[in-house]
Amino acid sequence: MRFLVLLLVLYLPLAHGEPPSVYLEDLTWTEVRDLLKSGTTTVIVPVGGTEQNGPAVALGKHNVRVRVLAGRIASGLGQALVAPVIAYVPEGAVHPPTGHMRFAGTLTIPDAAFDSTVEYAARSLRQHGFRHIVLIGDHGGYQSNLKRVADKLNREWTADTARVHAVDDYYRAFDADYTRLLKDKGYSDDEIGRHAGVADTSLAMAVDSRLVRQDRLASRPKPADGANGDPARSSAELGQLGADLIVGRTIAAIRREQSRR
Repeated sequence: MRFLVLLLVLYLPLAHGEPPSVYLEDLTWTEVRDLLKSGTTTVIVPVGGTEQNGPAVALGKHNVRVRVLAGRIASGLGQALVAPVIAYVPEGAVHPPTGHMRFAGTLTIPDAAFDSTVEYAARSLRQHGFRHIVLIGDHGGYQSNLKRVADKLNREWTADTARVHAVDDYYRAFDADYTRLLKDKGYSDDEIGRHAGVADTSLAMAVDSRLVRQDRLASRPKPADGANGDPARSSAELGQLGADLIVGRTIAAIRREQSRR
């Protein structure tokens, strides 16, 4: 009896025509084809980055975070899927190293290579029938790149119904709105920081606690450690506030974009 109940739980979504996952890479090609035919024509392209995040947060923070939040956004939208995360992004020069490339483990690519990767991800998705291709980025450094690619393709596709939407509300919800929320709760600018401080670290904890080395939070990192801010008072509860804010603002922004055409 218990086995039959488990089977029902696993296969009930399929029986009602719901996809087994919102993540494109979890689906078969025929499942994607059928979803497109039934009206799932919005796809989110999440962009992360592989960079140092101070001594307490893992290098893959952006990649894990944007994948999880994109999944929540797609579920909230309905009839939307999530493409694989673009994890290779511009992070500075290789030699001599600049920016995050000064820290071990960071990976970088030139702007032209990044733009081309995003462009051809969008071209691929349009070819298969997606009409709303949404670009969201978890990192501030390439927001202008995403807009540049979207503008280029939208000019080219003027006569088509397909559109690329560079939705910077995702990043602004973190960079501005979440910061204001934390200030209202009594956290200082020095704690919140710009990179690997209480805002960044709390959000990582809420998304996947394995990203954060809890035993390293008590010691305030120095500038030479690659962090800006003090993560000591970080918590998953604070991070969940940020996650909910980002997801809600992004869903609203995507719906506005969808309604324009």
